[in-house]
Amino acid sequence: MGRYARRDLLKGAGIAAVAAMTMRNPTTIAQAAAHKDAAPAAESDAITAMLAGDVMTGRGIDQILPHPVDPRLFEPYVTSAREYVALAGDANGPIPKPVDFSYIWGDALDELQRRGADVRIVNLETAVTEASEPLPKGINYRMSPRNAPCLQAAGIDCCTLANNHILDWGPAELFETLETLDALGIRHAGAGADLRSAEAPAILDVPGKGRVLVYAFAAPSSGVPHAWAATDDRPGVAFLAEPSSEDVRRIARRTRAERRPGDVVVASIHWGGNWGYQVPDRQRDFAHGLIDEAGVDIVHGHSSHHAKGIEVYQHRPILYGCGDFISDYEEISGTAYAHGSGLVNIL
Repeated sequence: MGRYARRDLLKGAGIAAVAAMTMRNPTTIAQAAAHKDAAPAAESDAITAMLAGDVMTGRGIDQILPHPVDPRLFEPYVTSAREYVALAGDANGPIPKPVDFSYIWGDALDELQRRGADVRIVNLETAVTEASEPLPKGINYRMSPRNAPCLQAAGIDCCTLANNHILDWGPAELFETLETLDALGIRHAGAGADLRSAEAPAILDVPGKGRVLVYAFAAPSSGVPHAWAATDDRPGVAFLAEPSSEDVRRIARRTRAERRPGDVVVASIHWGGNWGYQVPDRQRDFAHGLIDEAGVDIVHGHSSHHAKGIEVYQHRPILYGCGDFISDYEEISGTAYAHGSGLVNIL
């Protein structure tokens, strides 16, 4: 298969990169409040981060990898994950299988190598499990744990998990996902055994430069059920019932307690619907509050199946929707929106 067909198949291997600046040595929260209009440090003094949109390596993607799960689906119209592979083949020609773990990233691997980011962060929008009984949800994604090395193939450092598919197969399978990522040495944020662990940041050390702290949250506007919210005694996701000023203050308390001088703080948020380019005022106000009060350096938004607007506020980037980076959706018609690649390089 040619490089063009391979890229089109996976709907995320094409590149849409944009550069923005963040600080190599961010000030403390108190200093940031006093100097929030100050520009970031020079590029040579920066931590670089690659931020991607939704990475859905389940269903049809899982089927072409070396160790696929049972292809049976529980969707209203499609009963086998192999049908998604067939649709892709109809559009692009025969698809080889099994493929190696690097194949699904297509041309993106060359771009990642060229950019040379210090950390690579994606929203992993699938459970990693061999479970056979899904929650009664309609659309349930899963990838075999034995196929999870596909994340290592792209050098992914951190997966955010606060989204509307991480609990598709239930709480026990959430633990299977966490254990699989831990075994691969991939940090994660946004879901856990209880509220404390779900809201805890993934801490990425960048030798000689500092640390990146990744917090991840999910909002109901992205389809996350309220019942998935982690509590003090229940596993689940870090949930924002209605992103509000109180949520900003709660997040700020955490960042003040956990941030060190030199850290870069990322707030990764699964919010909004799958389609549409409008950015609600509520999202803008919340993102601004995270920067002003919680000292967040990068707001990493996702959920939309296409890229959305980017705002630079107080010299910090706000990515309202990074789009799909990897998915198996093929030949969606009857909509004005096309899939958008979701790779953003932050310098």
